[in-house]
Amino acid sequence: MHTLVTFLVSLFLTLGLIGPLKAAELVLVERHGCHWCERWIAEIGPAYPKTPEGARAPLRRVQINALPDDISFDSRPVFTPTFVLVEQGKELGRIEGYAGDEFFWFLLTQLLDAHPDATKAP
Repeated sequence: MHTLVTFLVSLFLTLGLIGPLKAAELVLVERHGCHWCERWIAEIGPAYPKTPEGARAPLRRVQINALPDDISFDSRPVFTPTFVLVEQGKELGRIEGYAGDEFFWFLLTQLLDAHPDATKAP
């Protein structure tokens, strides 16, 4: 039975009858001219998609003054950068600010591990 389900999902994905199953994403809320946003982008940005964390929650960048309608934030982000873990358009948690790479990775790991069902590695 499991093999049949796997086959059908693969077939439907291949034919474009259903979209890919969407897991969590990490939304970077940033602002033009934000020093800490620029620092995160320089220090973490290029490596992020290549990391296990990036596989668990791919990055999406948005501007604080143009927040997307497809995300329901628990509260409107005020500080930049703010990193919001989102699944199916709903906020699961967030990290406000950037205090360096080691602190970021520590907080991100805690955030992802707090939501294992949403952030399973593919």
